Amino acid sequence: MTPRRVVATGTFDILHPGHLYYLLESKKLGDELFVIVARDANVKHKPHPIVPEEQRRAMIAALKPVDHAILGDPTDMFRPIEEIHPDVITIGFNQYFNEDNLKRQLAERELCAEVVRIGRYEDGDLASSRLIVQRIIEARGSDQRG
Repeated sequence: MTPRRVVATGTFDILHPGHLYYLLESKKLGDELFVIVARDANVKHKPHPIVPEEQRRAMIAALKPVDHAILGDPTDMFRPIEEIHPDVITIGFNQYFNEDNLKRQLAERELCAEVVRIGRYEDGDLASSRLIVQRIIEARGSDQRG
């Protein structure tokens, strides 16, 4: 029997509990979890990542629920999907993808994957890279002691 493949995607700049929740919930939907980590140059919908792409990929690869972590394609976000042939593609609660548009784009490329939006991690306010950065600035602002 062929393993059920799940693909999760993201930038994963500052790892936090929300990322782990997203990946754990994604893994529950199949046997093999592939994570596609966004390339630095492809992140245009939010501030540029602080952590370089290969380091972000390595961090994701080290997480227990992840079976495979790869960098996205520099020019075609669907190329890794075509290579993996997932049964499920998960998107995070705050990812900018429109599910109907994504399903249409997948169908246009003859990719048959279920699209599942994973809900919000509700345990604490530090489950967002933006909120973590904000908290660091508030707590350490001009504090040069590190």
